[in-house]
Amino acid sequence: MTIRIASAPVSWGIYEFEDIAPKYPYQRVLDEIADTGYTGIDLGPWGYLPTDPAVLRPELDQRGLTLLSAYVPINFADPAALEAGEAQALRTASLLAKMQAITVVLADDSGKVPELVQRAGRRVGSILSRDQWDVYAAGVNRVARRIFDEYGLKVVFHHHCAGYVETPEETRHLMDRADADLVGLCLDTGHWHYGGGDAVKAIDEYGTRVRYLHFKDCDPGIRQLAIEEKMDYFAAMAAGVFCELGQGEVDFPGVIASANRLGYDGWAVVEQDVLTDDLDTPKQSARRNRDYLKSLGL
Repeated sequence: MTIRIASAPVSWGIYEFEDIAPKYPYQRVLDEIADTGYTGIDLGPWGYLPTDPAVLRPELDQRGLTLLSAYVPINFADPAALEAGEAQALRTASLLAKMQAITVVLADDSGKVPELVQRAGRRVGSILSRDQWDVYAAGVNRVARRIFDEYGLKVVFHHHCAGYVETPEETRHLMDRADADLVGLCLDTGHWHYGGGDAVKAIDEYGTRVRYLHFKDCDPGIRQLAIEEKMDYFAAMAAGVFCELGQGEVDFPGVIASANRLGYDGWAVVEQDVLTDDLDTPKQSARRNRDYLKSLGL
């Protein structure tokens, strides 16, 4: 079995957050992803890369890149927001299907609730009640069903800091309620550790329901500082809590070994969440991350 390695615009600071403007033209990001040894890519925020397949396909083909997925945040906790979120997900799934991508990555619309932003990395228990979890999961199942029925793509759900599904406990609340066939887990190793978990244990717990991987590391010293200083999520990210691969507490050899034992045959998207004004930093970091994974046999 093989773990293939991809990258994403987020590693160049291209976020879904409206108040963080892209610093790079997409052509430069695609060039630098290819130059640093990655062969797959996530779409990034809608509209950053071309959304016309006739334009996007040659841009990727000339660089040897394959479009794999897209991250679609939806406010599943608010039933009134579901219809708009579903429309966004279906629009994205339509493009992905035309590009022969493999999955849609659903997630909470994190970073929008002040309390969750402020307490990221320090949460215990669950913000949502049992009934609210039922509503939340029903929304995830509804969107996943429509994506599969209309476009033939199954989804994975991405737990994410500063959202309602951050901690291992909250992830379990959702995954216990979500349709196991339609909804897999996108395990983000860095967010899992920042939320208080251990990535190797997560793979052991969820087994083959881990259907997509995001490789990200978590600096334990900065995480502890963020806890002690009560930094919010964005302050911790700016401080470098998501460090380069191999520099933090995530046991990547263990993650790879556990995935191989499961027979995982798919992709891992390297994400280096950065907030920097140095325009050369993302490419340099991407290269070091790729070299680290090569040293582990990937």
